[in-house]
Formats: sequence, C-alpha cells, structure tokens
Amino acid sequence: MLVDRLQLWRVIRLADGGLGLDRGMGRSAYLCPSPTCLDEARRRKRLQRALRCQVSDSIFATLAARLPTAGIASPEAR
Repeated sequence: MLVDRLQLWRVIRLADGGLGLDRGMGRSAYLCPSPTCLDEARRRKRLQRALRCQVSDSIFATLAARLPTAGIASPEAR
C-alpha cells in the first residue's frame, strides 16, 4: 500500500546531532500518525535503528500529543 509522505510524520537526525520533526535536512524516518505505529516504533526501537541514534522519550511524547485520539488512555496507564 502506497502512502503519501505528506500524511506521515517525519523525524530527522540533524547535522548537529539533535532531532527535529517535520522540517530540516538530514537522515529521516517516517512514521504513520497512529497510536499503533507509535507504540511499535517505541517498543521495537524502529526510529533508533532508522536514524542510527538515540531517540529520547520527549520525541515520543511530542508525537503522542499530535495523535488525534490523544484523549484515549496510553498503554502505560493500563
């Protein structure tokens, strides 16, 4: 199934070593904006492997806040 990249979240490893969301030049990874994809990326360390760097919990928290279903309890709350 082909998905338009404009519908995906883009996480970028910037040249200065930091991470950015949506804009910037550098190694990128794309993630579908769904709770399932975000949970899988966190549990299986998919962003870390794709970007070849550590991805902090603050990046995952920022992405979780962007979810349209942000009112649903997170898996940690169960």
